[in-house]
Amino acid sequence: MYKIVSKLLMYGDMPKDSILMQLSDIFKQMDQDTQSRDELVTRIFTQVKHLLQVATDFGFDKNLWHNYLTYLLITDENPFSLTCEKVGANDGSVNFFAKGDFKAFKALFDFDFSEIEERLGIDCFTRLSQYKAIGKKELMYNRNVSEKVQALSERLEKTANEDEFFDVVTDFYKAYGVGMFGLNKAFRIASRTENHVEFCPINNMDMVMLDDLVGYEIQKKKLVDNTEAFVQGRKANNVLLFGDSGTGKSTSIKAIVNAYYDQGLRMIEIYKHQFRDLSNVIAQIKNRNYRFIIYMDDLSFEKDSLDLIWSEGAIYNIGFERGLKEWRNYLKPGGYLAVSESVWFTDQRPAEIHDFWMSAYTEIDTVPNKVAQIQKAGYIPVATFILPENCWIEHYFAPQAKAEEIFRRKHAGSRIVEELITSNHHEAELYSKYKAYYGYAFFICKKGFSLRR
Repeated sequence: MYKIVSKLLMYGDMPKDSILMQLSDIFKQMDQDTQSRDELVTRIFTQVKHLLQVATDFGFDKNLWHNYLTYLLITDENPFSLTCEKVGANDGSVNFFAKGDFKAFKALFDFDFSEIEERLGIDCFTRLSQYKAIGKKELMYNRNVSEKVQALSERLEKTANEDEFFDVVTDFYKAYGVGMFGLNKAFRIASRTENHVEFCPINNMDMVMLDDLVGYEIQKKKLVDNTEAFVQGRKANNVLLFGDSGTGKSTSIKAIVNAYYDQGLRMIEIYKHQFRDLSNVIAQIKNRNYRFIIYMDDLSFEKDSLDLIWSEGAIYNIGFERGLKEWRNYLKPGGYLAVSESVWFTDQRPAEIHDFWMSAYTEIDTVPNKVAQIQKAGYIPVATFILPENCWIEHYFAPQAKAEEIFRRKHAGSRIVEELITSNHHEAELYSKYKAYYGYAFFICKKGFSLRR
């Protein structure tokens, strides 16, 4: 066996403590007669125990040796397997080396343990090739991995040579991928360092399907349409699901992942305290041939829990004073609030623009008055600056005009659409005419003293 294993190139970088590498070394020591029979048997039984543990974890059955070798093949992330994941088995020089490895794996599949068993007086490998697993509940093993491994193992058993072996393995890589992301549907962050996160699979995710959710047909259709656009590489939206506990929000996401797993959809669950890791998560998955849902559940926050609240062009939805008051509760002592707000640049302004803003947003005010509101709400002002005109012209009105043309073509003849576009044009015209009188200011402030009740 060690002579076969020594020929592995693409798949040869396995840990020294892996079952295959350990068995290879044991049989090498046996051939070289460097260890006693008792020592060899003890070492073999240790690896058999490890193999049985793997079989228990994944619910393997029948030929455990073949299951184990298959598991190695579909979890080994090497340049060849990662390339096949993305584009399949295209012609290339690397195929020559891969087929050499698959010839070795084919030999390992067909390896005859009888001589070793006879020499050492054991029959464990024969038992492993005819294994009958004890029935167990699905929650006791990773069913998704188990089914994939056993199905592929049975296909590989029937291959006649390395060429057929090559075709079967690469077809699997193209269909499902390789490694942890290929075998599992959902993941969470297990650990992190400064610039790296480690993922762990979420085993045995509920096999709930969309048809199990009754009474949410409109919501399900919107979710399905958006997901299908996403997995097909078309434009898709971020999705916010809200509702009372137990109404099916988490179940909907599980059902979506179950439905589109075979189309490359995967899910990574991130908790609110892991938001800081989001950039590292994206960096690690961006080059894989999957579509990832970044799933964030339970977005409620504890009081005095946040170092920073950042709000650009949003506080007007609830009002400036209300936002200052309510958000302060969630900042840690000394935490920062960075917020943009519509402001007057002058104490007096033309009636046309004054009336427009009094109709649209009555809380617009001068910068000094806004700073006074900030102080009254229990913050210490740190910095204030006016956003330049190009933020409005180049980054708001110009993209808006392009989007309006697309929107108008899509909804040609719609009175409501025309009224909306007309209203937008009016706002843009007013800004061009009166931009000396108003704009956006950015306020940075720090949570200060406690408010008296």
